[in-house]
Amino acid sequence: MRAGVTVTGIGLVSPVGSSAAEVFDAVCEGRSGLRRPPEGHPVDGVVDVAAFSPDIDPASVLPGPESRVVDRSIVMALRAAEGALADAGVEVGRDVDPYRVAVIVSGVGGLSTLASQVLARAERGRFGVSPYLLPGTLPNMGAARIAIRFGIRGYTSSIGTACASGAQSLGEALRILRADEADMVVCGSSEAPLFPAFADAFGNARALAHGWSDPTAASRPFDRRRNGLVLGEGAGVFVLERTAHAVARAARRHADLLGWGANNDAYHPTTPRPDGSGAAHCMRGALRDAGLHADDIGYLNAHGTSTKAGDAAEIAALRDVYGTATPPVSSTKGVTGHLLGVSGVIEAAIGIEALRRGLLPPTHNLDDPDPADEVDHIRKQPRTVPVRTVMSNSFGFGGHNVSLVFGPAAG
Repeated sequence: MRAGVTVTGIGLVSPVGSSAAEVFDAVCEGRSGLRRPPEGHPVDGVVDVAAFSPDIDPASVLPGPESRVVDRSIVMALRAAEGALADAGVEVGRDVDPYRVAVIVSGVGGLSTLASQVLARAERGRFGVSPYLLPGTLPNMGAARIAIRFGIRGYTSSIGTACASGAQSLGEALRILRADEADMVVCGSSEAPLFPAFADAFGNARALAHGWSDPTAASRPFDRRRNGLVLGEGAGVFVLERTAHAVARAARRHADLLGWGANNDAYHPTTPRPDGSGAAHCMRGALRDAGLHADDIGYLNAHGTSTKAGDAAEIAALRDVYGTATPPVSSTKGVTGHLLGVSGVIEAAIGIEALRRGLLPPTHNLDDPDPADEVDHIRKQPRTVPVRTVMSNSFGFGGHNVSLVFGPAAG
């Protein structure tokens, strides 16, 4: 019999809150995190709208000279990990063997800091480059800094599957815990994409929402007027534990991670397979891994980025798996924006809150869904429906698909 795996800690840095409860309330109440860039921000004049997380003083999480050249993605990862471990009520070395704790924290790395250092070298020559550049920017450094900060000495890694990376980090954590290679995994993602070159890449690819007089209306998952995604920044970290370990230390359990699926579209570097067959196969894999059937899912948090190709492919996948009898579906990116790899972590947290409260969050700005979708969209207002299981989808550039299935903590 496979070991059970439970969520004992959640830490978030997001445009709409720093806990699962705060984020969930914002989504249900329509308190949007989308706004115009502040004057003087690096993306001011580059994007029409974005989703900004609160500023964090780097010295508050990383004292010493390295705090001056450390990417915002690492700073947010450390803050989210602080929150997750505090929420789990665990101290590494006291409550758990440091060698039995793993870290998997993902993201694209410190690209904005790298870009600034390239400019520094161009302006001042080789001595303009900081000796702290690499430990301040490498993609593995979020995970490494967390391990160093909290004395974690087990398996440590970072996953690079674009917008699926946070969800895949949770899935790989499930695999490690089931294999008894750890008792606890600190896992998630952190992304800081709000700098000119990165935003311009999305803008020049015509992937960004534009032309909206009201910035809070710009992200419109599944709406027929959608014209692109809204970039956001943040971090999300979970503490996952073997259920027996969590019970032994009398930990509070938010939910159980029942199963996951992961695969690839094998179609195009940036465009999903239009028929949704890869995503459908991924969802079926997650159901099989969880020992469930399609009609067992009570709520589905869709990837739903507000791009025409992505939303259409996901609708096709939902119809493939569920037919016309889909579970209630929403995309919460209408309020949070698209936080790239972090989205899957935040949306998993939202799904867990939906389980806990029996309240399903709506897709905001979904004013005109396509009748041909034949999907049970949750619109305008949250829906009061007690549910026993939820699924969360995350899909990324490169054709990466990940689906996670959560249920209430058993026993």
